[in-house]
Amino acid sequence: MHPVICCLSKGSGVFLRSANATPIRRRHVNVANVTRASIERRESSRSDAAEVFASAARQIGFTLLISAVVVSSADATVQDAHHILDIAGLEANPVTNARALLRNSLPITNKSIREVQRKLESISDDLRVPGVRFTGVEASLAGASKVLNNDSIKILASVAPDKMEDGKAALAELQQQLEDFKVVVAQKDKQEVPLAQQRALSLVSRIEEDMVNEFPFQIPAPYDRGPLLKGRATVELEVKVKDNVNVDSGVMTIVLDGYNAPVTAGNFADLVDRGFYDGMDIQRSDGFVIQSGKPAGKGLDGFVDPVTKQERTIPLEIMASKDKSGVPVYEFTFEDVGRYRDEPVLPFNAFGTLAMARREAEPNSASSQFFFLLKESELTPSGTNILDGRYAVFGYVVEGQELLREIKAGDVIKSVRIVDGSENLKNKSRDVAQPLLSEEVQRTRESERSDFL
Repeated sequence: MHPVICCLSKGSGVFLRSANATPIRRRHVNVANVTRASIERRESSRSDAAEVFASAARQIGFTLLISAVVVSSADATVQDAHHILDIAGLEANPVTNARALLRNSLPITNKSIREVQRKLESISDDLRVPGVRFTGVEASLAGASKVLNNDSIKILASVAPDKMEDGKAALAELQQQLEDFKVVVAQKDKQEVPLAQQRALSLVSRIEEDMVNEFPFQIPAPYDRGPLLKGRATVELEVKVKDNVNVDSGVMTIVLDGYNAPVTAGNFADLVDRGFYDGMDIQRSDGFVIQSGKPAGKGLDGFVDPVTKQERTIPLEIMASKDKSGVPVYEFTFEDVGRYRDEPVLPFNAFGTLAMARREAEPNSASSQFFFLLKESELTPSGTNILDGRYAVFGYVVEGQELLREIKAGDVIKSVRIVDGSENLKNKSRDVAQPLLSEEVQRTRESERSDFL
């Protein structure tokens, strides 16, 4: 069963190949040519796609949401001004850069490091100006350096004791990086500015992550009985692409955010740990989502636990951005609980947003099916689209996003591996098998068998 996504990805971004990412293996095809050809294909077909999708949306009674797509990369090789614009999409409203979204969602309160982050991200506004507005870059950089130098003691005071050594090292590296950045600005090197910005922000992320001392909230029962990701984990997903002259296979790097979605991210990480997705086909690729996770077998929609012999499901889990309780909303959509204006901490803003598919009428029916959203919410920010507050986001693709453009139904997930953060996965299903939902909710889920998402 497939999700019904009512959002239109209209527009196209420039492909960026990350310098540090595992490269897509190509059959001796020039990457620049592939990029141009891909853009031309999308440009020629998007008007037809928009017309078809608009018609379909009208038929099923939803409002058509149109979003612009701008692919961002945290560490890219810049070839021209278009690339500068794409990798710098940090300060937009809404924020569409996956790494920026992950920084913003960290459970920290240190105002000084957040101010450094804000000033460095604001450089993106100056990169959008034709030719780069160096006066603005210089001012933002000076401001970040001033805060960093004046408040270094305050910044280190928030670093977790067991991470202090790394925190000090990262702070010293960031101070040096900002000095190097000033040289780049003085030389008016347009190509190097966004790369220097990303290097600095990478160090900011490292410091901010070092500030997380312990898991930020108590996961309520009974959700705490199943697999949990109490922190973050990095996953590499390798796909074998069939019948494509441009791409043979490729790897995407995904960050799972257990700070804000410990049950959802834990469920996915546990299935990765079991090798559940290895060898599974991509089951949907329609220009709006890429989806997989439905196991083979008649009548199966999700993962069947070999111990309980039951389909393992998880509750809907969405953290609200301004919730004083600091605990996600479980089992209900924001709409169900009357929180129409709330925005999720993990929004559907970035190209390659990772979320769980579920039965449309039952919020607590997610099991193993997942999807990547192929859009960025330039025109449909958090709180104004039909996904935020209704479906559980638990991660973002941070490297290899360009592979999502090439994947189609029938391609094969060769492997999915946790490459960092495996120690944060708790209650592995090989060790424990407990129901995650109340008996009443389970009975309700079993009585409703409508389509997914």
